[in-house]
Amino acid sequence: MKKILILGIGNYLMGDEGVGVHLAQRLEHRPLPTGVDVLDGGTGGFHLTHFFEDYETVILVDATLDGQLPGSIRLLEPRFSKDFPKAMSTHDIGMKDVIEAMLFMGKLPKIYLFAVSIETLQQQQVTLSPTIEAVMPTLKAQVLGLANELVGNSQH
Repeated sequence: MKKILILGIGNYLMGDEGVGVHLAQRLEHRPLPTGVDVLDGGTGGFHLTHFFEDYETVILVDATLDGQLPGSIRLLEPRFSKDFPKAMSTHDIGMKDVIEAMLFMGKLPKIYLFAVSIETLQQQQVTLSPTIEAVMPTLKAQVLGLANELVGNSQH
Protein backbone atom coordinates (compact mmCIF):
# COMPACT_ATOMS: atom_id res chain seq x y z
CA MET A 1 0.00 0.00 0.00
CA LYS A 2 1.26 3.45 -0.90
CA LYS A 3 1.66 6.00 1.83
CA ILE A 4 0.19 9.42 1.01
CA LEU A 5 -1.85 10.90 -1.84
CA ILE A 6 -2.39 14.62 -2.26
CA LEU A 7 -5.69 14.75 -4.12
CA GLY A 8 -6.84 18.07 -5.53
CA ILE A 9 -10.48 18.08 -6.57
CA GLY A 10 -12.67 20.68 -8.18
CA ASN A 11 -14.05 21.90 -11.45
CA TYR A 12 -11.26 23.63 -13.37
CA LEU A 13 -13.82 25.41 -15.57
CA MET A 14 -15.50 27.20 -12.66
CA GLY A 15 -12.82 29.57 -11.40
CA ASP A 16 -12.09 29.34 -7.67
CA GLU A 17 -14.07 26.11 -7.44
CA GLY A 18 -11.06 24.48 -9.11
CA VAL A 19 -8.57 25.47 -6.39
CA GLY A 20 -7.75 21.84 -5.56
CA VAL A 21 -7.05 21.04 -9.20
CA HIS A 22 -4.86 24.14 -9.55
CA LEU A 23 -2.83 23.08 -6.51
CA ALA A 24 -2.41 19.51 -7.77
CA GLN A 25 -1.21 20.76 -11.15
CA ARG A 26 1.33 23.05 -9.48
CA LEU A 27 2.67 20.19 -7.35
CA GLU A 28 2.92 17.69 -10.24
CA HIS A 29 6.15 19.22 -11.51
CA ARG A 30 8.03 19.64 -8.28
CA PRO A 31 9.86 17.11 -6.13
CA LEU A 32 7.69 15.59 -3.42
CA PRO A 33 8.75 13.70 -0.30
CA THR A 34 9.36 9.97 -0.77
CA GLY A 35 6.07 8.10 -0.45
CA VAL A 36 3.93 11.08 -1.51
CA ASP A 37 2.03 11.20 -4.81
CA VAL A 38 -0.18 13.92 -6.23
CA LEU A 39 -3.30 13.60 -8.40
CA ASP A 40 -5.60 16.04 -10.16
CA GLY A 41 -8.89 14.36 -9.25
CA GLY A 42 -11.11 16.69 -11.27
CA THR A 43 -14.69 16.64 -10.07
CA GLY A 44 -14.29 13.49 -8.01
CA GLY A 45 -16.76 10.68 -8.25
CA PHE A 46 -16.50 6.92 -8.17
CA HIS A 47 -13.57 6.80 -10.59
CA LEU A 48 -11.45 7.92 -7.61
CA THR A 49 -12.45 4.94 -5.44
CA HIS A 50 -9.34 2.88 -6.20
CA PHE A 51 -7.13 5.77 -5.10
CA PHE A 52 -8.79 5.68 -1.70
CA GLU A 53 -8.09 1.94 -1.57
CA ASP A 54 -4.45 2.28 -2.63
CA TYR A 55 -3.27 4.85 -0.09
CA GLU A 56 -3.00 4.82 3.70
CA THR A 57 -3.59 8.58 3.86
CA VAL A 58 -5.30 11.02 1.49
CA ILE A 59 -4.83 14.78 1.74
CA LEU A 60 -7.82 16.30 -0.06
CA VAL A 61 -7.79 19.90 -1.27
CA ASP A 62 -11.14 21.39 -2.25
CA ALA A 63 -13.13 24.61 -2.36
CA THR A 64 -16.07 25.23 -0.12
CA LEU A 65 -18.90 27.78 -0.17
CA ASP A 66 -19.13 28.09 3.61
CA GLY A 67 -19.65 31.81 4.18
CA GLN A 68 -16.14 32.20 5.63
CA LEU A 69 -13.85 34.97 4.40
CA PRO A 70 -12.77 34.02 0.85
CA GLY A 71 -9.27 32.58 0.95
CA SER A 72 -9.70 31.10 4.44
CA ILE A 73 -7.99 27.73 4.70
CA ARG A 74 -9.20 25.16 7.22
CA LEU A 75 -7.65 21.77 7.90
CA LEU A 76 -10.31 19.22 8.78
CA GLU A 77 -10.05 15.54 9.63
CA PRO A 78 -13.41 14.17 8.46
CA ARG A 79 -14.20 10.59 9.43
CA PHE A 80 -17.65 10.38 7.85
CA SER A 81 -19.26 12.11 4.87
CA LYS A 82 -21.33 14.22 7.29
CA ASP A 83 -18.05 15.70 8.63
CA PHE A 84 -17.33 17.41 5.30
CA PRO A 85 -18.35 21.07 4.99
CA LYS A 86 -22.06 21.35 4.27
CA ALA A 87 -21.72 23.56 1.23
CA MET A 88 -19.11 21.70 -0.75
CA SER A 89 -19.07 22.58 -4.41
CA THR A 90 -20.54 21.11 -7.60
CA HIS A 91 -19.01 17.64 -7.12
CA ASP A 92 -20.19 17.38 -3.50
CA ILE A 93 -22.54 14.44 -3.97
CA GLY A 94 -20.00 12.36 -5.88
CA MET A 95 -17.23 12.77 -3.29
CA LYS A 96 -19.55 12.17 -0.35
CA ASP A 97 -20.82 9.04 -2.09
CA VAL A 98 -17.25 7.78 -2.52
CA ILE A 99 -16.53 8.41 1.17
CA GLU A 100 -19.71 6.59 2.23
CA ALA A 101 -18.93 3.63 -0.04
CA MET A 102 -15.35 3.34 1.22
CA LEU A 103 -16.56 3.57 4.82
CA PHE A 104 -19.16 0.88 4.18
CA MET A 105 -16.48 -1.42 2.70
CA GLY A 106 -14.14 -0.72 5.61
CA LYS A 107 -11.48 0.67 3.27
CA LEU A 108 -11.53 4.37 4.08
CA PRO A 109 -8.00 5.74 4.49
CA LYS A 110 -7.11 8.49 6.95
CA ILE A 111 -8.33 11.71 5.31
CA TYR A 112 -7.15 15.25 5.87
CA LEU A 113 -9.15 17.95 4.08
CA PHE A 114 -7.85 21.39 3.27
CA ALA A 115 -11.06 23.35 2.67
CA VAL A 116 -10.50 26.68 0.93
CA SER A 117 -13.37 29.14 1.31
CA ILE A 118 -14.50 30.74 -1.92
CA GLU A 119 -17.04 33.48 -2.51
CA THR A 120 -18.83 32.20 -5.59
CA LEU A 121 -18.69 29.84 -8.55
CA GLN A 122 -17.46 31.51 -11.72
CA GLN A 123 -18.86 29.88 -14.86
CA GLN A 124 -16.41 29.20 -17.71
CA GLN A 125 -13.40 30.70 -15.99
CA VAL A 126 -10.14 28.74 -15.79
CA THR A 127 -8.19 31.21 -13.67
CA LEU A 128 -8.38 31.81 -9.95
CA SER A 129 -9.56 35.11 -8.50
CA PRO A 130 -6.83 37.40 -7.11
CA THR A 131 -7.99 36.53 -3.56
CA ILE A 132 -7.59 32.77 -4.03
CA GLU A 133 -4.42 33.12 -6.11
CA ALA A 134 -2.92 35.12 -3.23
CA VAL A 135 -3.42 32.22 -0.77
CA MET A 136 -2.01 29.53 -3.10
CA PRO A 137 1.57 29.79 -1.70
CA THR A 138 0.19 29.39 1.84
CA LEU A 139 -2.04 26.49 0.80
CA LYS A 140 0.89 24.78 -0.97
CA ALA A 141 3.12 25.25 2.08
CA GLN A 142 0.48 23.87 4.45
CA VAL A 143 -0.26 20.82 2.26
CA LEU A 144 3.44 20.02 1.78
CA GLY A 145 4.10 20.66 5.47
CA LEU A 146 1.46 18.12 6.45
CA ALA A 147 2.76 15.61 3.88
CA ASN A 148 6.32 16.00 5.22
CA GLU A 149 5.09 15.63 8.79
CA LEU A 150 3.13 12.48 7.93
CA VAL A 151 6.06 10.93 6.05
CA GLY A 152 8.34 11.75 8.98
CA ASN A 153 5.93 10.21 11.49
CA SER A 154 5.54 7.01 9.48
CA GLN A 155 9.29 6.44 9.45
CA HIS A 156 9.55 6.22 13.24
